[in-house]
Amino acid sequence: QVQLVESGGGLVTAGGSLRLSCAASGRTFSSYRMVWFRQAPGKERDFVAGINWSGGSTAYRDSVKGRFTISKDNAKNTVHLQMNSLKPEDTAIYYCATRPITAIQYDSWGQGTQVTVSS
Repeated sequence: QVQLVESGGGLVTAGGSLRLSCAASGRTFSSYRMVWFRQAPGKERDFVAGINWSGGSTAYRDSVKGRFTISKDNAKNTVHLQMNSLKPEDTAIYYCATRPITAIQYDSWGQGTQVTVSS
């Protein structure tokens, strides 16, 4: 059974930084992609950043490019999201999810971690 556990959320003032982590277990992830989504109150869940476990190909939404960095620790089966220069509009619940590289649907989700950026 796949389990994704997020950590690292919290309250930070604008301009500050946070590092989110997603610990994955329950399968071999070499052919999978790990993605961070976020959902603000009253809004849809949006893609934030993604990385392939094998090869490390990354992608970001435009509004976080240059501020957020996604990385992976293969030995610990953990994906990180380093968030710098945080803005109030980054406030949301952040979720990690995983899917096979060849799939469209995400088959496993974490429980989410709250990020709040005060102005």
